[in-house]
This record gives sequence, structure tokens and C-alpha cells, in this order.
Amino acid sequence: MANKVLEHMTTTTDLEYKIADLETQLAFQEDTIQSLNDALISQQDQLMTLQKQMAALAKKMKAIQPSDSLASLDDETPPPHY
Repeated sequence: MANKVLEHMTTTTDLEYKIADLETQLAFQEDTIQSLNDALISQQDQLMTLQKQMAALAKKMKAIQPSDSLASLDDETPPPHY
């Protein structure tokens, strides 16, 4: 009888250690997920900022007219050959 009680206590203690270990792993996983989520939010904000900047630059590039002081490719003298 004492042997069964001891075996039950050992099993209970093992289960308690396993549960504590799983709880610790879960806490670390939750922290990791939160860190990854924060990084993702930051990168998404940076991406949106870069997309807005690219759109503004594209709009400026379309608005630029070729300068009259630049010669067309047909009017350019060919480079000297070496």
C-alpha cells in the first residue's frame, strides 16, 4: 500500500513538473509571438512610408519636363573613338 502511495506521489510530482515546464514554454512562446508582432507592425509602418515616398517621387518624375537646353539624341555628336 505504501508503495502505491509513493508511486502516486512520484507520478503527481512528475506531472506537476511537466505542467510547470509547459507553462514556462508557453510564456516564452507568448513573449516571442508578441515580439514578432511588434516587429511586423514596425516593418509594415516603414513599408507604408516607403510606398508613399515612391508614389511622390514617381509623381515628381512624371511632372518634370525635358529641359530645352538638352539636345536630342539625334543632335548629339557621337563620342570620339579611341
